[in-house]
Amino acid sequence: MRGKPPFRGGSKLTALIVALVLAAAGAIVNWLQPSGQGGQRPAERPGASAPAASGKPGAALADGVPAGTYTLTGMIVNVADGDTVTLRAPDGQRRIRLDSIDAPEEGHGADQPGQPYAEAARKHLADLVAGKTLTAQCYEKDQYGREVCALILEDGRSANRLQVEAGYAWAYTARQGAYLHDQAMPALQRQAKAAGRGLWAGQNPMQPWKWRYDCWRQRQCG
Repeated sequence: MRGKPPFRGGSKLTALIVALVLAAAGAIVNWLQPSGQGGQRPAERPGASAPAASGKPGAALADGVPAGTYTLTGMIVNVADGDTVTLRAPDGQRRIRLDSIDAPEEGHGADQPGQPYAEAARKHLADLVAGKTLTAQCYEKDQYGREVCALILEDGRSANRLQVEAGYAWAYTARQGAYLHDQAMPALQRQAKAAGRGLWAGQNPMQPWKWRYDCWRQRQCG
């Protein structure tokens, strides 16, 4: 004897029930997740990034500054001059050379006299960064073992740019711009020069890279 034909609507009803159960479960999971997870990330403040361990890759963009190949985060414990600081990272202190700028040279004895505005440049940088925990977007190491970085302030601005904008550093255009990662620097220098800010208030300021060669090497400091 032949049995009853199967109820053809059963599979559709089962699929509908399964779909409803899965949808309800998904809604519960999303409701239980903390804010900012499972969906679009909340907007971040310009220049902000997750706390960066020393040497970790993936620097965030800050105020249009080119991203670094790694970041360093720590307190600025020393400001040596207008473009060099010491950052205390979790794994030790790092000397940082601010990228894309060159500040007036401090004196190093009788054979290497300093430039006008060198101390003013150091003080201006110290007022911006000393004692603060900041993130540096770093590109490479220089021949002296210093990290070459853009130093990002708490509000996302670049300390490097602020030095040039205030007239306390040059855009580092030596060697046809080989040291210039941040292409905004020349325009900032032109603005500072036109306004007579900082060293541009003096007479015939000399680029530090020229000073190092003419004065320190060739003994022509006039």
